[in-house]
Amino acid sequence: MIAAAVAATAAEIAIPLLTKSVIDGAIAHHDRALLIPLGLAAIGLGAATAALNLVRRWVQGNAVANMEKTIRDDLYGHLQRLHASFHDDWQSGQLLSRATTDLSSIRRFAGFGIVFLLISVLTFVAVTGLLIRLNWWLGLITGCMFVPVLMFCTRFERRYKVLSRRVQDQEGDLATLIEEAATGVRVLKALGRGRESAAQHDAQAVEVCKTQVAKASLLGSFWSVLDLIPNAAIGLIVVLGAIAVTHHALTLGGLVAFITLALQLVWPIEALGYIIASGEEAATAAQRVLEIFDTEPEIKSGHTERALAKRGPGGWDLPPGRGVTGGSSPGGKQGRLWFDHVSFSYPKSHQPVLRDIDLQLEPGETVVLAGATGAGKTTLLQLVPRLADVTGGAILLDGTDIRDLPLPWLRAAVGCAFEEATLFSASVRENVLFGAPDASDDEIEAALTAAQARFAFRLPWGLDTRIGEQGMALSGGQRQRVALARAILARPAVLILDDPLSALDVHTEEKVTRALGTILAGTTALVVAHRPSTMALADRVALLDGGVIAATGDHRELLATQPGYAALMMMEEVSA
Repeated sequence: MIAAAVAATAAEIAIPLLTKSVIDGAIAHHDRALLIPLGLAAIGLGAATAALNLVRRWVQGNAVANMEKTIRDDLYGHLQRLHASFHDDWQSGQLLSRATTDLSSIRRFAGFGIVFLLISVLTFVAVTGLLIRLNWWLGLITGCMFVPVLMFCTRFERRYKVLSRRVQDQEGDLATLIEEAATGVRVLKALGRGRESAAQHDAQAVEVCKTQVAKASLLGSFWSVLDLIPNAAIGLIVVLGAIAVTHHALTLGGLVAFITLALQLVWPIEALGYIIASGEEAATAAQRVLEIFDTEPEIKSGHTERALAKRGPGGWDLPPGRGVTGGSSPGGKQGRLWFDHVSFSYPKSHQPVLRDIDLQLEPGETVVLAGATGAGKTTLLQLVPRLADVTGGAILLDGTDIRDLPLPWLRAAVGCAFEEATLFSASVRENVLFGAPDASDDEIEAALTAAQARFAFRLPWGLDTRIGEQGMALSGGQRQRVALARAILARPAVLILDDPLSALDVHTEEKVTRALGTILAGTTALVVAHRPSTMALADRVALLDGGVIAATGDHRELLATQPGYAALMMMEEVSA
C-alpha cells in the first residue's frame, strides 16, 4: 500500500516536469518529433497513477476492514470476560457507540487519514524541493508561506479534540435513551409517558446538535483558512514568477511547471483539515475503546493446575452438560455444593448482603431458598456460577473452591434459570439450544415438554419462529418456560433456579412442578421460591433472613417451628 502510494505520488509530480520539457524543448525549439514521446510519457504516467491508486485503495480497504473486524472481535470477547457488575455500571448505549461508531472512526482514519498524511508529507517535501531547484528564492518564498498553516493547525487541533470527545459521549447517552425507549415502549405507552420520553430525547438530541454545530463551525472556519492560504500563495507565485521570467531567472516552461507543481500543494494543505479532524475523532474514539480494554475482569478463570492438584490423578474432565464435550469426572456422582461460611457485600456498600452462610447440598438434593424480598436469595444464587465472587468464606463444588475451577468448566456444570427470563432475538429453537448446542430434536422436545412450553410447536413457524428482541413476542410466562427448558436441556450437575415459575398460573405451575420433580431427581438443585406449592420440590427448605440462614428443615417442620416462615407462606397464599 505504501509503495503504491509513493509511486503514484511520484508519477503525479513527474507530469509537470514533462510539461516543462514540452514547452522549453519541443515548442521552444520547434522540435515536433519530441511531442509524441513526451505526450505518450504523460499518458503513461497518468495511467500508472490510476493503476497504482487502484492497488493502494484495494489493499488499504482490505487491511482496514480486517483491522476493524479484529478490534471488534477482541472488544466483544473482552466484554464477555468482564464481570457482571461492569455491565451494571455502564450504560448499554455507551458500550454500543464504542463498538460501532468509535470503531468506524478508527477505521476511517486508519484507512484514509494515515495514507493522506503520508502522501501529503511526501508531496510537500518533494514538490518544495523541486520548486527550490527550479528557482531557489521563489521556492523558498512558496515553502515559507505555508509555515503559518502549521501554527493554525495546532490551535485548531486543541479545540477540536474537546468537541470531538464531547459529541461522542453525548451520542452514547442518546443511544442509551433510544434503546431504553425501544425496549420499554410498552411501559411508556401503558403509563402514557410518551410525551415526556420524547421531551427527554429531544433535550439530549439538542445537546448533540449544538455540539455538532459547534464542531462543524470550527471545522468550516478552519477549512476556509486552508482554502485561502494556498490560493493566495498561487496568486503571489504567478506575479513573482512573471517577474522572474522577465528577468530571465526562470523559463516560460519552468514557470508553467512551477505553477503546476505549486497547485499540487493545494490538496495536501486542504487535506490537513480532514486529516486533523479525522485524526482527533479517531484518537478520542481509541481513548473511549481503550477505557473498556483497560478494565480488568474482576472474576477470572481458576488455575487449572491448582484444581488438578486438589482433584487428584483423575483431574477435572469437563462436566456431562451438553454445552461442552467430555465425560464426567471420576470419583463418583457430581454435584456436592457447600457454602462454607460465605459472606458477600457490594463494593460500594458497607453493609453486607450475606453473612456467614453455612449450607451444604448433597448430590441430587433439592434445597429451596425462602425469604422475604431483599433477604439476599438472588445474590446467593449468583455466587454459584461466579456472576459475583464471595467476599468472605468459600463455595465448594465437589470439595474444590469454585474460584480454583476453570470458568468454562464451572459454568457448564452449573445451569441457571432466572426470574427475569433473558431470551435473544432468534428462534425458539436457537434460544433453547443455548443450553446445549448439540442437542437432538427429541431432547429439545423433551425439555420443552418438561417446562410446559409445548406452545412453541403451535407458533406460526413452530420452533423456528423468531421471538423478537428479548423474546418480547412471547408473554412473560412463555419466556420463563422457554428459559427453563434451556436450563433443563443443559443437564448440568447443579441447577440454579431463581423463582422460575413466578409468571405462571397455578395450574401450569403444578404441571411444571411435577415435571421438575422428576428431572431434579438426579441433579443438585438450589431453588428460590415464594409460593407454598413450589415447596413440594424441596428435600429441604432454607430460610434466609437478614442475610443469614435462620433455619433449615422440611416445609412442615418450618411451618410449625418458625413463625417468620409461617407468616411468609401465609402472605404468599393470600397474594396468590
